[in-house]
Amino acid sequence: MTTPLRNSVTVHTADRPGASCVLEELAVPTYETLPRFTADLDRLTPEQRRRFRRTVAAFVEDLRTGSFRAGLRIKRVQRAPGGYELTWSMGTGPAGRATWEYGPACRPGTPRIIWRRIGTHDILTGP
Repeated sequence: MTTPLRNSVTVHTADRPGASCVLEELAVPTYETLPRFTADLDRLTPEQRRRFRRTVAAFVEDLRTGSFRAGLRIKRVQRAPGGYELTWSMGTGPAGRATWEYGPACRPGTPRIIWRRIGTHDILTGP
């Protein structure tokens, strides 16, 4: 099941013409999901998606303050210039990971996140 995009506006950037920015209070200030992220998200169990949403809530708090807590384990993805990953517990099994990058702001002074992939360590083969 794909999370619907709400309150979206269309922006035109050199790298992604016609991309949508989603303005949602409970998610990141503005974000975009790439098709691979959406497909990956649909493959997660409801519990895994719940854990990701809880992680995103902490991520958003830290994004607004400009300093990420150590528990999110945010680091650069080595083979993806401009790409980052964050990691969280998915309960049993391997840790959950999501890759993302900063995109051009939709609103001045508000970071924009482009979600690239979500799953386990395996997603790092093609972030």
